[in-house]
Amino acid sequence: MRVYVPLTLPGLAQAHKAGELGPGPLTAYAVTPALREWYVSDDIEELEYAALGRAAVASLRLLAGDPEAPRRRIVVAVDVADKDAVADPDRGLDADAVGEVRIAGAVPLAKAAAVHADADDAEADVRAAADALGAADQGDDDARFVVDGAEDHELLWFGVQEIPGLLG
Repeated sequence: MRVYVPLTLPGLAQAHKAGELGPGPLTAYAVTPALREWYVSDDIEELEYAALGRAAVASLRLLAGDPEAPRRRIVVAVDVADKDAVADPDRGLDADAVGEVRIAGAVPLAKAAAVHADADDAEADVRAAADALGAADQGDDDARFVVDGAEDHELLWFGVQEIPGLLG
């Protein structure tokens, strides 16, 4: 199963140094039954893109909690055994948890298929979105508009071998 692990650049640096994502448990996003129902599509590429988008929002939340991290969303796409990615059945109807899975242990970085990251030109919008996230969560429509501005930026695809360049 392909899962999308949200990170920040410092988190990616730590994973690169350790050779693994972890320690567990890790929160990731995947094509779950709840995501299929929420997104209403049978196209696996569309569903995986939706899971990636959910992970990008989670990365933004990580950035909001780490004011020192560079303002770029990072998501690592990793392949794990289906049994290792467990969705919480009690949170299936929670809109904030759609597509969310837990991975109990660390995942070797060698299992990563790709890294998705914001381009440099997204930094200002991502910074503004991270700063506005709390107000958006409280129902502020203007803040929600700012947060949505970050989602206008597509995450770029990078091969795992390109991680040192992303960290540079």
